Amino acid sequence: MKVESFAPIRLEEMDKVQLMNRTDRKFWFHISYLPELLRTIEDSYYILHIGGKSCLPYTTTYFDTCGNKMFSAHHNGKLNRFKIRKRTYVDSKIAFLEIKFKNNKGRTVKKRIPTTLNMDCFSSAEGQFIDQNTPYCCNDLQESLVNKFTRLTLVNKNFKERCTIDLDLQFEISNQYATLDNLVIVEIKSDGKSKNSPLALALGQHKIKESGFSKYCLGRSITDPLLKRNAFKAKLRSLEKVTNQVFI
Repeated sequence: MKVESFAPIRLEEMDKVQLMNRTDRKFWFHISYLPELLRTIEDSYYILHIGGKSCLPYTTTYFDTCGNKMFSAHHNGKLNRFKIRKRTYVDSKIAFLEIKFKNNKGRTVKKRIPTTLNMDCFSSAEGQFIDQNTPYCCNDLQESLVNKFTRLTLVNKNFKERCTIDLDLQFEISNQYATLDNLVIVEIKSDGKSKNSPLALALGQHKIKESGFSKYCLGRSITDPLLKRNAFKAKLRSLEKVTNQVFI
């Protein structure tokens, strides 16, 4: 992906726009739209560079109860819901245990602590972090999904907005695998509604509409057909059209 026209930003400069309490807007579309979209916004954003690279690989391991309480909360439209995951920034070998809380006002609050690269269990400190910040007990949690993707991270030059562009999305769990090669997922993260976001305006000009996308819920729906997924069937059918794949 050609991103040389974007001015670079270093990781340490990203502290200005962490947005741990924020609103999120998501969009997804076929990868063929991406080159022109990037050309449209290249003067408005910096792009994150680490070690001379801007396309950076991520790996995420999600955890849920044996009864899939977190998946079911999202499926059933429950407000004030949680996700618990370990995310690894592959190139930098940095990893965090993260708790994401979506409240009933549509805001996402994220807390995280550093973790080791051991993805499938919790240390005592991590267990305490989970027990203190969620209604779940760490001893009741098990690995429920792994996803991998490549991410471009953009920072608005006004430092009030951060955007992620995810490519090459893969899911795996218990020898079940799925790859969404042709899909691009864009997330615009800001402390407000981001109405004047150059990226949101460019997406509108390309007739790409905002549409929710949970990597966790859709990944689980794709890799585990025994899960109740009625609420996600319309989304899965739309994904099938975009990616020319069959999920249901």
